[in-house]
Amino acid sequence: MEEPESKSKKIADFLQTVITTGGLKLKYSILASDSQTQSSDPTAHIPEIRVEFSGPDTSLLLARNGELLLSLEHVAAKILRFEHEEHDRISFDADNFKVLRQRELQLAAEVAIEKVRHTGQPFAFAPMTSRERRLLHLALSTSGLPTASSGVGPRRFVVLYPEGQKPVEDPAPSTPDRVRAIRNTFRRR
Repeated sequence: MEEPESKSKKIADFLQTVITTGGLKLKYSILASDSQTQSSDPTAHIPEIRVEFSGPDTSLLLARNGELLLSLEHVAAKILRFEHEEHDRISFDADNFKVLRQRELQLAAEVAIEKVRHTGQPFAFAPMTSRERRLLHLALSTSGLPTASSGVGPRRFVVLYPEGQKPVEDPAPSTPDRVRAIRNTFRRR
């Protein structure tokens, strides 16, 4: 198991390369904690490595719903060889983007719960990342109403169902269809 200092150094080297090569005006601070650190709240997760960005180019990181910020975070997780389900062990943020997004998801969950209870109709959220879907499922779990993720790839979204209605399962694509779809993603146009 790698030490937090070693992980921090790898991330610092990666970020320095990206910032220098990209000509970005950004500063960052890396906060590493022991992976054994736990919170008393089971839904609260403390990442092993947190990176906070500041500087004139933070708006570039946050453009298009934080796409660049999340992409850098994803690459950093790959550099540290975290498995897909371990990607929440690292967190990049700028201008409290993630905190604000989490509050936004919490409010959206509360509104959706009221709407589903009032209308008796399922409510579909906009597509979002797997981390955001997880946060949304957690926020919706307090209602006792069933939820499910639907869609494929970057178009996956959460659906909140009325009480007693079972989530509709998406038909899984056959293996040849899935392979074909993946190959088509990487073909030159």
